[in-house]
Amino acid sequence: MRVTVGMSGGVDSSVAAWLLKEQGYDVTGIYMVNWEEEDESGVCSAVDDYDDVRRCCDAIDIPYYTVNFSKEYRDRVFSVFLEEYEAGRTPNPDVLCNSEIKFNAFLDFALKTDAQALATGHYCQLKREGETVSLLRGADDNKDQTYFLCGLNQQQLNKAMFPVGGLQKSEVRELAKKAGLPTAAKKDSTGICFIGERNFSRFIGQYIQKSVGPMVDIDTGKIMAQHEGLFHYTIGQRKGIGIGGTGSGEPWFVAKKDPASGTLYICQGKNHPALYSKGLTADKMNWICGEAPAKSFDCTVKFRYRQKDVPCHVEVEGKRIAVQFISPQRAVTPGQYVVLYLGEVCLGGGIIEQPIE
Repeated sequence: MRVTVGMSGGVDSSVAAWLLKEQGYDVTGIYMVNWEEEDESGVCSAVDDYDDVRRCCDAIDIPYYTVNFSKEYRDRVFSVFLEEYEAGRTPNPDVLCNSEIKFNAFLDFALKTDAQALATGHYCQLKREGETVSLLRGADDNKDQTYFLCGLNQQQLNKAMFPVGGLQKSEVRELAKKAGLPTAAKKDSTGICFIGERNFSRFIGQYIQKSVGPMVDIDTGKIMAQHEGLFHYTIGQRKGIGIGGTGSGEPWFVAKKDPASGTLYICQGKNHPALYSKGLTADKMNWICGEAPAKSFDCTVKFRYRQKDVPCHVEVEGKRIAVQFISPQRAVTPGQYVVLYLGEVCLGGGIIEQPIE
């Protein structure tokens, strides 16, 4: 069986390729270039990452190629990313990157080159029952990446493989060391999908026009300062507000954004009631198995990555859902994804419209 492995230049995808080769698959490594611009220091990280891909594929003894999806990334992911920020929301491009680039444009490319499956280094697992493929959490709770794959469908998962999903991160690094892979000790990448680590405000400010507005105390209605664009802020944020030594002396936090008026509402104190919500509404729901388990059901959710599961009740109406938390939750952020789980199974996810106060 011929398998294409999406090689990122990191340890996870390198070990995924090595494992498949050890298991007897006909493996080809392909590195995707989705962003070609240099960072603030004048470095294009794609060059270094591809060098690591080349060295790993040589060590595994598999062929490797590169393919450029920069246009598709800008059209399908980055343009949406900017539109969401301009609308005052806080998007998550990683989810869209997986559904539109890795398991869409890249998967199509892999299948056209006679591969029968696309493998990646994601920490998640698959369970096949008849014609249905379920997406399960990765064995390593701390690395589980099902949150970022909530936008996938049955057709995509039917052609997917996740070789490291049943392993702990420590086991992956040990296997990389055993196999002599040059990425064995390479640190995990962070930052925006394919764009990497940046000074975010400076980076996004290159693409979105500066738009000042009032920064208002949500309790008193008093204008405390001027902000330089709602896109610089996210709900629950503390750093970068630039107000100190006023009121009770407690830190200030972003409580709410009003894109219509350009107002940023702030509150004082980490546990201020304005930071908490009883639930949320979400739209553009993707159900991984094709449909919701019921019109009304209980499950758990995450509304940000690396969050502990939150018990809730869900009501479904078309592509929209209303989620009621069992207990109030902090910093529900419009534009982010809410992802639903039944036990180990990821049901899918949608884009948060607004918190329910």
